[in-house]
Amino acid sequence: MSTLQTVMREIEAVMEKMNADQVVDFARILHEHEDRIFLLGEGRSGLMAKAFAMRLMHLGANVYVMGETITPSMKAGDMLVALSGSGTTSSVVERSVKARELGCQVLGVTTNPESPLGTACTGVLHIPAATKYRKPGETASIQPLSSLFDQASHIVLDSVCVEFAAFRNQTNESAKDRHGNME
Repeated sequence: MSTLQTVMREIEAVMEKMNADQVVDFARILHEHEDRIFLLGEGRSGLMAKAFAMRLMHLGANVYVMGETITPSMKAGDMLVALSGSGTTSSVVERSVKARELGCQVLGVTTNPESPLGTACTGVLHIPAATKYRKPGETASIQPLSSLFDQASHIVLDSVCVEFAAFRNQTNESAKDRHGNME
């Protein structure tokens, strides 16, 4: 079996363990808070958060990425989506706790619902993929560090976007109208 086939099988193994209802529920919660959604993550998880933010913007949500210079302050009622494969990234956990203190909803995306991030959140999207720590219960992976979590997060969050689009009656055409046009 080629490396490519192995990586694809690893992703499939994670998807088979996923709870599809969580994807729909996650999209529904986002739809209820679409006026102000903030995204947070560090490293490659941060890149997945930015990709998710971009797609939510295409679908008409008002989104911000934490740490960007044009991100406004958070206030009660806002939504924070925080990504951390291990659920232990200190800056992500600390900002999630702060968001809760401000009265915000916090949804975590992690491999470990019992992690500091998971326990700081009002809801968790559990992605049972491998992280750099290779803890029991994580899907086995030949890939370094949290690559499998990053790949699975991208696919799962794009699936959340499909459900989110359905809640908002968005189509490819309406999303295309919000897509960058200065290329």
